[in-house]
Order: sequence, then structure tokens, then C-alpha cells
Amino acid sequence: MTQTFLHLGCGPRRKNATTRGFNRDEWQELTLDPDPAFKPDHVAKLTDLSAVASGSVDALFCSHSLEQLYVHEVAPALAEFRRVLKPEGFAVITGSDLQGVAELIVADKLTETAYESAVGPIRPIDIVFGHAGAIAAGNLRMVRHCGFTQKVLAATLQAAGFRGFASARRPAPLLDLWVIATPEPKSDAALRELAAKHFPYAAKK
Repeated sequence: MTQTFLHLGCGPRRKNATTRGFNRDEWQELTLDPDPAFKPDHVAKLTDLSAVASGSVDALFCSHSLEQLYVHEVAPALAEFRRVLKPEGFAVITGSDLQGVAELIVADKLTETAYESAVGPIRPIDIVFGHAGAIAAGNLRMVRHCGFTQKVLAATLQAAGFRGFASARRPAPLLDLWVIATPEPKSDAALRELAAKHFPYAAKK
């Protein structure tokens, strides 16, 4: 049975750059991005998913896109995430772990390389404010306006009406968060099963 997941803020990436669980034949990808240059199925901002019908997708994937929003835009965006999901659906959200980044900053490593990426070395200052090289080249979508710790992201999702959660964080040098969030409560076993399919590492309930 084919299911549909909404890839939010997809940019140039597609299904094979999401999760192991989504990169399977039974999942059909629907893409959405504010930049028409990436040729998504829907050109829209995360705060306005009106192009997607309520309760129409089985899952959604959002990678490092919430951080591009201003703080006051996060709640409306998450309300839209919840609206488009089927009641039995789930969201997979990943982004930078500001707690881990802060630990590097406290150690006075603000401009030291935290890890290497496809676009070159990434420093704590790039994670907090956006990749300096990309921004200098005119890619303003890389600017960061907000961020999360594991606790804050879970609380923000709960405030938006999500009822089931599994989360995890990777310490330096990876410095990222992963969360499974569901509109309706799910058992610990069901959440662990989803996390095993979509997280690159173990989840914490």
C-alpha cells in the first residue's frame, strides 16, 4: 500500500536524502519549498500549507527548515504540520542541537570547525547564524532566525497539539536533533518502531 509523505523545505533534495524509512517504494514523496527554482510540487512557506488538504498526508519530513523561521512563526508552522497530517500520521523533524553547539561556544570554539560537510567545514557560528559562505554568496535561505534544544523542541511540538513523541540528539561533531511527533498518542513500542525506521540512531521516549 502506497503512502504519501510531505517533504517540507526540500530545497534540491529528494526522497533519497530523507530517511531510510521514507526512501522505500511504498512511500510517495510530495515536495514543498518556498523557492520555485527547486521545482517542488508546491511552492509555499512552512507557515502556509494551504495548498495541502487537511488530513491528507501519512507523514511529513522537515530537515533544518524550522530554524529558518522567526520564533513567532514556529507555532503557526507546526499548527499547519499537524493540520495536514492524518490522525494516525507522524512527523519526522530534524535540526541543529543548540545545546551541543552552546557547549562548543562555552569552550571558546565559536569559529573552530565542528564538522566537515559537503559544503566545507561547519563552525558553531555557522550553525547558530547560518552558513557564512552560503550567505555571502547570496543564499539568504541559509540565515538562521531561531533554534532548539531537545527539551524545547519537544515542548514546542506539544504546545502545537502533538501528543506522541520520541526524540534523540547526537553530540559533537554531529550536533543534531531528531524528533518523531504524532497528532494522537502512540504506545512506546509504536514510537520506538518509527524511530528505528527513521532515526539514524537510538531514540529517547
